[in-house]
Amino acid sequence: MSPDTETVAFPNVVPAAREKSLHRRATLMLFLATVFWSISFPLAKAVEAGQRLVLPEASTWFLAAICVVFRFGIAALVLTVLNARTLRDLTRGELGQGIGLGAFAGTAILLQNDGLLHTSASTSAFLTSCYCVLIPLFIALRVRRLPGIPILVSCALVMAGMIVLSGFNWHTFRLGRGEFETMVCSIFFTGQILLLGRESARNYHAGRVTIVMFATIACISVVAILPSVEHVNDLALALQGPVVMGSLLILTFACTLLTFGLMNKWQKHLSATEAGLIYCVEPVWTSLFALFLPGWLGALGGFSYPNEKVTSAMLIGGGLITVANVLLQTLPQSRPAKAVAEV
Repeated sequence: MSPDTETVAFPNVVPAAREKSLHRRATLMLFLATVFWSISFPLAKAVEAGQRLVLPEASTWFLAAICVVFRFGIAALVLTVLNARTLRDLTRGELGQGIGLGAFAGTAILLQNDGLLHTSASTSAFLTSCYCVLIPLFIALRVRRLPGIPILVSCALVMAGMIVLSGFNWHTFRLGRGEFETMVCSIFFTGQILLLGRESARNYHAGRVTIVMFATIACISVVAILPSVEHVNDLALALQGPVVMGSLLILTFACTLLTFGLMNKWQKHLSATEAGLIYCVEPVWTSLFALFLPGWLGALGGFSYPNEKVTSAMLIGGGLITVANVLLQTLPQSRPAKAVAEV
């Protein structure tokens, strides 16, 4: 029986098999993205440590913003060259989608990068993954249905994990700057994932949307960096050093072009909740890389960047957040996914 005959005789078999194959490939591609995302945390801290050698008095906001400008500015230029022939076909919907993704992701990444300079790489990664719980919670509110027991339990576990990881001071009721900024950035990442999961975005050209997204992030970062620039020469000084430039290039090509390209192309084949669960693997990878990568980068760059150690706070706090994310796998995916399409 030929493929065409099989499609006519069993119309639901081939499409179902194709959908299952796409789902499997999308899952693998997003898992791959988490691996490259995870190394961005220690690399970004290594960039800051290298920049401190020549700009010891620079604000963390300046150093974080210039890193984002470089990453996404170069990435936007590279994608523009690669997709030059298709840019003329850019639709209004793709333009709006790219700007929206860029606004959410740009704000989140700026907060994340600045917060990362005030906390450890593993803590930042685990706190960022709180969007895994925020997504199904938002969807439950969107469909005006009380969250199920798994969501409520997961929220409680995430809150407990955040308290442990953030080092919340019960006597002064204060959070550290890094932990607070990272938790806020998780809210904006939630908006990005939900926007990417809209049904209307399934047919958008991933390359064109990603170009607009990267350009938007770069523009937001330029605006953010202007108030913190004290001397024009600081812009060039912040990009000096082989480890700084090497880390920035890896951040640009592996942790930006590749990862967001995979995300924008493949997440549409999964529900937003399911994608969020896959992304929760990222902090686990980050914790593993942080055990040896910082010391290696510090030795190459001639600055102090000690390896992280496994602590009780990391095990307990990170474990609670990971358990919360895994628990959400018990939720049905189809109905919440439809709710996202209405956002």
